[in-house]
Amino acid sequence: MYKVAQCWDDGVVNDIQVAEICRRHGAKATFNLNPSLNQAVRFVCGKFQDFDVERLGLREFKSVYDGFELASHTMTHPRPSEIETEVFRQEAVDARKYIEDLVQREQRGFAWPYGDAPDACADVLREEGFAYGRTTKNVANILENGDFMQLPVHCHFANPDFDQIWEVAKKTGVFYFWGHSYEMKDDPILWKRYEEQIRRISADPEARWVNVVDLMTR
Repeated sequence: MYKVAQCWDDGVVNDIQVAEICRRHGAKATFNLNPSLNQAVRFVCGKFQDFDVERLGLREFKSVYDGFELASHTMTHPRPSEIETEVFRQEAVDARKYIEDLVQREQRGFAWPYGDAPDACADVLREEGFAYGRTTKNVANILENGDFMQLPVHCHFANPDFDQIWEVAKKTGVFYFWGHSYEMKDDPILWKRYEEQIRRISADPEARWVNVVDLMTR
């Protein structure tokens, strides 16, 4: 038996489709949010390649993410190494408080903006009682170094070697991947590929979907 976790950053409209696919196949996912970058209603916040990226309206959070774990991604997505430590603390904690008020339960996860995880800020996460801080560093065994405040991943969901990485990760007892749902744009081929990934993992009798925070417990 091995655990499988996935997470998605930034609170964008394409998260709706990720959530629908996960529900169809009994998969869990953690969504990492920057509440101050969302508004009451949807708006286009930028482009990814030729695709308009839309942020979800704050009013949609409850329905879109119903049944899923949420985690702090800071309030405004600053680069942690470029701000004061106490500013980082406020950013991380305020986002967590917003999320906990929204769902009315504890949410102790954190995802580092830009994958930037300086030691001083990692210490802040420990002091504030976070369970982990996810980076974007790829390693073969994510729990090997035991520092959950600078937690690596196995791969990005679009990694061309996803299947091979998955097979190797199984032997460690954990497989963890991440992404931005807007990277699939409105491309049916990319969405089909993602759904097939989720379907195959869910069909593996040895796989057990968990929230990212559950990776920290054996």
